[in-house]
Amino acid sequence: MPRNRNTFSLPALWCRRALTRAVHRGWRWAQRAGSVTAEHPGRLRFRRLGHGTRLAFPQGTVFGEPWIEVGDHCIIGERVTLTAGMMPGLDLGAEPILTLGDGVVLGRGSHVIADTRVSIGSDTYCGPYVYITSTNHSYDDPRQPVGKQWPRTEPVEIGPGCWLGTGAVVLPGARLGRNVVVAAGAVVRGEVPDHCVVAGAPARVVRSWDPVDGWRPPLRTPAPVPLPDGITPEQLLALAELEKSQESDGPEAPGSGG
Repeated sequence: MPRNRNTFSLPALWCRRALTRAVHRGWRWAQRAGSVTAEHPGRLRFRRLGHGTRLAFPQGTVFGEPWIEVGDHCIIGERVTLTAGMMPGLDLGAEPILTLGDGVVLGRGSHVIADTRVSIGSDTYCGPYVYITSTNHSYDDPRQPVGKQWPRTEPVEIGPGCWLGTGAVVLPGARLGRNVVVAAGAVVRGEVPDHCVVAGAPARVVRSWDPVDGWRPPLRTPAPVPLPDGITPEQLLALAELEKSQESDGPEAPGSGG
């Protein structure tokens, strides 16, 4: 008599669920234990790692830490690469090479490559997979492979309060002003003034702010309403639940009143 394929399905399902829960618990433990902070730096020895800053686990490639300064309350996502110098083990002198101000956020999979000085201003937020580099390959000699030619390096400076969208690329020599928005996928080079939006490859200014006229061209969406001072997370959750209940009830049908 052929064996019923479902004979052991229920125990197998229980085992699979138990294994899945165990793997997830183990991974959450590894994420907590493997994250890097000033109190628990692991093998990494940064020139400065600020209070409240955390590098999520797993980290990307990190080397040249003695020449990397990271400010307070920064969030460094998973698999973010931070490097100072072209390779590990180099003596880069007395000054820092890579500097992140307070409150900088680097999204998952981002890269900051500082073969010469790279500075990212405070409260600059980067989406996932942003690439910031002070080095670019040269191709002067057409007889040699591009990867074997000596690269060019130029300092990079990103001002405070900027926002870099997903997949943005900042090339050597770029200088971004204060509160600059870089659209997703943009490739930035050269000087970018304060309070503007850049997009494209190469990136160009598509919107800028004037003290007299405001944003030009004008913004297409109204400004968000700020939260009142002193509101608590519990109150926000209560408001969200109230909105959900009102949406589910829907408008009262005509003639349904008493």
